[in-house]
Amino acid sequence: MTYSAYPNYRPSGAQLPGSVPKHWEILRLKYLGSIRYGLGEPPEYAIEGLPLIRATDIERGKINMNAVRRVDPQDVPWSRRPKLVEGEILVVRSGAYTGDSAFVDDLVSGSIAGFDMILTVTKGVPKFVAWALLSRYVLNAQIHITRMRAAQPHLNAEELGSVVIFTPPLEEQRVISDFLDTQTAKLDTLIAKKQSLIEKLKEKRTALISRTVTRGLPPEAARAAGLNPHPKLKPSGIEWLGDVPEHWRIPPLYTRYSVELGKMLNEGHFTGASLVPYLRNVDVQWDRINLDDLPEMDIAPNEFDRFTAQEGDLLVCEGGEVGRCAIFPANAGRIGFQKAIHRMRPQNSNEITRYMYYTLVWAASAGIFLAEGNPNTIPHLTGEKFRRYRFPTPPPFEQLAIANYLDRESEKTDHMTLKVEQAIGRLQEYRTALVTAAVTGKIDVRRAQ
Repeated sequence: MTYSAYPNYRPSGAQLPGSVPKHWEILRLKYLGSIRYGLGEPPEYAIEGLPLIRATDIERGKINMNAVRRVDPQDVPWSRRPKLVEGEILVVRSGAYTGDSAFVDDLVSGSIAGFDMILTVTKGVPKFVAWALLSRYVLNAQIHITRMRAAQPHLNAEELGSVVIFTPPLEEQRVISDFLDTQTAKLDTLIAKKQSLIEKLKEKRTALISRTVTRGLPPEAARAAGLNPHPKLKPSGIEWLGDVPEHWRIPPLYTRYSVELGKMLNEGHFTGASLVPYLRNVDVQWDRINLDDLPEMDIAPNEFDRFTAQEGDLLVCEGGEVGRCAIFPANAGRIGFQKAIHRMRPQNSNEITRYMYYTLVWAASAGIFLAEGNPNTIPHLTGEKFRRYRFPTPPPFEQLAIANYLDRESEKTDHMTLKVEQAIGRLQEYRTALVTAAVTGKIDVRRAQ
């Protein structure tokens, strides 16, 4: 859809936008309403009580109520007026999302604001001001510049009050707000559908991996690899595994791989005599290892074989997202690994590490490592427990065929996922551009259908 411009403009006094409709006012936010701070340091969280809105609950003009924490009303210092009222605007004060904001609707009304600022619009249409705060003109050209001048990303009430808002007459503010409500809702629906498609692609990939590492290749792929497309199955004897192909083995992991937990970081014994970069839990993601800007620790030469990774080693997260893993690449140099990581090294050439990688993808997705099935216990994979797990073990040539097949199929899924992500990015970019154009008067939406 194309939109016409306004008939007459005047200089805005700013580089972005260079001009605004002639009949619009140029006002600072402090003249449109009042700003107060939220609760600040919250009391202890409670199982029941009032929702507490934090900066992490605010994103792209919306408040996610699914993950909010709660506080007991009796513990709230009401003199700070932290309670949110429908029609107010919540603005993030600090952190990575400084300046992000969200309109308080009836679902959020009654919640408690945390560290962030609360804007009450008294001279204007609150929803229009909320849309203006989400525009590039406000976020990029004003708030982000303010952040860059500070040592820490931070926004106070005085700085927020100095933000310039281009304000049309009240009725026009309502028209623009209604227009953006309608158009962004359509875009959000499209984005949600594409995000749902990404989840379905991930689920399809996970299901294919799970089926293949526990039952073998699909019939057509098995024939192409010279394998029996319909192997007989036998009970595995393991409740969470079920039946497996009759010719597969199910030995304990310690007979297949050498499993070594990384070195404990002991700052008290830090000498700097033999510094080696080392990997942390966060550096090991699914099928990817971060090798940039790694910290260093003391690892003596006689510990290299035990505490440094070699090409082809499988590195597995011991905590956090238990089982998350990646294969250590070639030509990465000497790099150690911290105690939060298990290093798996094949004991013989019969083990195809890439197949084991996919096995662990399946095990993690199936929840096999999650605290013996107890969701109330923090997941933790000890070396002793890990070594005793029994996983399906096809013959080497079949392991290789399965790994190659899953690599090919995963590449197809990743390619489709990337295309959908790029489409989502374009929709989000258009959404932001549309909001910016409407609240700065670059387009006239008064007659838009």
